[in-house]
Amino acid sequence: MPVQADLPSSTPLSVPQRGAGDADATGAHGRGAVIGVFDSGLGGLSVLRAVRNHLPQADLLYVADSGYAPYGEKSDEFIGERSEHICRFLMSQGAEVIVVACNTATAAAVHHLRQRWPEMPVVGVEPGVKPAVAQSRNQRIGVLATPFTLQSQKFRTLIERHGGQAQIVLQPCPGLAREIEQGQLDSGPLRELVQRFSQPLINAGVDTAVLGCTHYPFVAPLFQQALGDGVRIIDTAEAVSRQTARLVRDLPISHPARTGTSTGSIRLWSSADPVHLARVAYAWLDLQTQAGALPKE
Repeated sequence: MPVQADLPSSTPLSVPQRGAGDADATGAHGRGAVIGVFDSGLGGLSVLRAVRNHLPQADLLYVADSGYAPYGEKSDEFIGERSEHICRFLMSQGAEVIVVACNTATAAAVHHLRQRWPEMPVVGVEPGVKPAVAQSRNQRIGVLATPFTLQSQKFRTLIERHGGQAQIVLQPCPGLAREIEQGQLDSGPLRELVQRFSQPLINAGVDTAVLGCTHYPFVAPLFQQALGDGVRIIDTAEAVSRQTARLVRDLPISHPARTGTSTGSIRLWSSADPVHLARVAYAWLDLQTQAGALPKE
């Protein structure tokens, strides 16, 4: 099925008002920038939302690779191939910065993508262990993530680098991202999974919980309810969006992302059901736009 390359402009997400002191509108607001964001499914919409808040004038392109989700059940080689295919497509649509809004794809493929396109700024995501250690009062921290993320060398290196002397409880959450993909954020099965995965953290007495998958912020209220108000929840989407904004701001003035024109539009594609993606984007983000089918080749 051919992709709808010229989708109608979307209804912009609401964003904070910027002050008059932001002199460099290109750098501060993202005017001229085209940013590609992708995830194994719908979870990366949490990162898309955060990027939009920081760069309201940038054009955003989002690919949900839901037809091949979850990535956590796939090999590194397969994830690398899918990530490269999606990046090629995003670049064909004008992307000048790529955000890998998926912890699993970051762990499996971000190094390969940076080697494949050394001139392309590529932002990855990783669980927010560093800010969790900094903010925890009792140094008992829970990390909720997919089994793949917790088993990856990249995550082990992250713990060695930033874990310090903290007691870190690793909680794999098999099936949670898949359930969130259904789009019903208050379903009985989803609540049961959240409660089950929260219990070991409660038993360990953690005071800080890291959401280590981009799907999980959409059920942060359920985790907060299960864990209790005394537990701080860390979501890394904000840090990823700040890094993306810094990369855009620091690009040379001659770079196309600094000299082009953009309208703040958002375009969506899915390798599964574009209609489902569009419906979820509206339900979760109040984003009114069409979605196209991601080309297979």
